[in-house]
Amino acid sequence: MKADLEAQFQHFAEQQVLALRRFAYLLCADWHLAEDLVQTTLLKLYRTWPKLHRRGNVSKYARKAVVNCWLDEKRRPWRRSESGHGEVPDRADPNVDLDLAGERLANRERVLRGMTELAPRQRAVLVLRFWEDLSITEAAEILQCSEGNVKSQQSRALARLREVLDRMESTPTLARRAS
Repeated sequence: MKADLEAQFQHFAEQQVLALRRFAYLLCADWHLAEDLVQTTLLKLYRTWPKLHRRGNVSKYARKAVVNCWLDEKRRPWRRSESGHGEVPDRADPNVDLDLAGERLANRERVLRGMTELAPRQRAVLVLRFWEDLSITEAAEILQCSEGNVKSQQSRALARLREVLDRMESTPTLARRAS
C-alpha cells in the first residue's frame, strides 16, 4: 500500500477504534471479544483500504464489518458454550451522586444482561437502532436485509427484552435474598 493511503488508514483507525470497540461491546457484552472483533475488522479494512477510501463512508462499512464479524463468531459452535464474566467496577467520582449513579449503572447492566438472551440479529438491530441511533434504512443496509425485516426484528427483540427484564425483576437476586 502507498504511504499516503497507509497514513490515511492509520488516521482512520486511530480516530474510530474506540467507537468501534464500544459498538462491538454492545453487540457481544465482552470487552475481550470486542477487542478481537475490532482487530479483525481493522484487518479487513486494511486489506481493502484503497477501494474503500475511494468509495467513501468508511465508518458505515466498518460498523457493517463489525456486525458481520460478530455474527460469524456467534455461528462458531465452540463459542456457544462460553459465558462472559462481570467486570471489576472503576472507582467512583466523589462529585457524583452515588445513589443515582448506582441506579443508572444497575439499569444499564440489567439491560445489557437482558440483551445477551436475545438472538444475535435481534441484538444487532437494537444496538444499531438505539445505541448507534441509525435509521431503519441504515440498519437494513448494514445487516443486508429489508427494512421490513429490521422493523419486525426490532419489534420482536423489544418484546423479548421486556419478557427477559420482567423475569429478571421477579427473580430474587443474591442481594435481595441476603436482606
